Amino acid sequence: MDYRGIFEDAVDVLRQEKRYRVFADLERVAGNFPRAIYRDGADNSREITIWCSNDYLGMAQHPKVVGAMQATAGNMGVGAGGTRNISGTNRPLVELERSLADLHRKEAALIFTSGFVSNEAAISTLARLIPNCLILSDQLNHASMIAGVRQSGMQKQIFRHNDMAHLRDLLEAAGKERPKLIVFESVYSMDGDVAPIREIVELAEEFGALTYVDEVHAVGMYGPRGGGICEREGLSHRIDIIEGTLAKGFGTMGGYVAAGKPIIDAIRSYAPEFIFTTALPPALCAAARASIEHLKVSGDERAAHQRQAVETKRVLGAAGLPVMPTETHIVPLIVGDARLCKAASDLLLEKHNIYIQPINYPTVPKGTERLRITPTPLHSDEMIAGLRDALVSVWATLDLPKDIDTSQLTAKMLNSGDLTLPTIGG
Repeated sequence: MDYRGIFEDAVDVLRQEKRYRVFADLERVAGNFPRAIYRDGADNSREITIWCSNDYLGMAQHPKVVGAMQATAGNMGVGAGGTRNISGTNRPLVELERSLADLHRKEAALIFTSGFVSNEAAISTLARLIPNCLILSDQLNHASMIAGVRQSGMQKQIFRHNDMAHLRDLLEAAGKERPKLIVFESVYSMDGDVAPIREIVELAEEFGALTYVDEVHAVGMYGPRGGGICEREGLSHRIDIIEGTLAKGFGTMGGYVAAGKPIIDAIRSYAPEFIFTTALPPALCAAARASIEHLKVSGDERAAHQRQAVETKRVLGAAGLPVMPTETHIVPLIVGDARLCKAASDLLLEKHNIYIQPINYPTVPKGTERLRITPTPLHSDEMIAGLRDALVSVWATLDLPKDIDTSQLTAKMLNSGDLTLPTIGG
């Protein structure tokens, strides 16, 4: 058996479909974000501007965050020593969980090594513990949520994206007596749209369902204390489980869930992803908590973030570029072809020193390939103007279409009838 050939052929398929992923060798420099050093080979390096980072607020380089990590690493070392069940817990981790519980006004929180793991573990564990649980999942949920739903082994039904009439139909068919778990996101990472959270909560309360919301693209950035869209809408207390990440708005690493104590204790006690995984190191926990506590009281970063996101959309739209309309900080620029999307990304980096990773299938549906732009508070107006000029040049060089009806892309995709779309997101 030619095992090597099997794997080479599998990767070649991705290359032929222009979906093979190449990682850029980038060196972020604290204090200089969104600038970074790009290394093209062993001896060649140059400064570029990053326009697709999930470090949405630039908190990874904030002096309070860096200082907390450095001080804690100096005092406690750089490792956790093992799982919390074997090696015990550490004080920075305990304080971080308390900080997160307070952020979302919940009784407790639980830390995981990533947002993917927290979704997979929490959804699968909770659904398995609920007898005859029916999971109702939004069509565009992230791959980590889909993994959790599948891993639970429980019956699932997918409702059309943000379609409350369809969700109501499914809830009515299930009946009020059957246990149900509704899982959805607050901000969807590829289209930048927002869930109708109030309507989902009202339906859940009417039909006796638990609610589980993924706030990874919202925590830190929305709400008066950075608690996300649920906090902004005054709905945190009506959501049963809130999941989030430390790796985006908070600029560090890790995932978490916040909920009532019985729910958190059940996940802690039953989820193998938690039980058998080494805990986050103390220094990382201290850095994350410093970021969270800063953003609870400082709205400057959020205000600047929204201002630059709006300005980016305005400037690119005025230049006639096919910007998909969103109400959030995510700015999708539609190309509509995998090969051309990769070519546009390559040309931006090679000629204009701008890094934007192409987003192709299966992260987004075929025909909606895009450059996903994420402005931060640290992208100046001059940088935005430079981005516009570079994109206009690339569109002209590659003869990319500008007359794409971006307002119809989501509707077209949702009307395709496919309720099993494999989303990956980021």
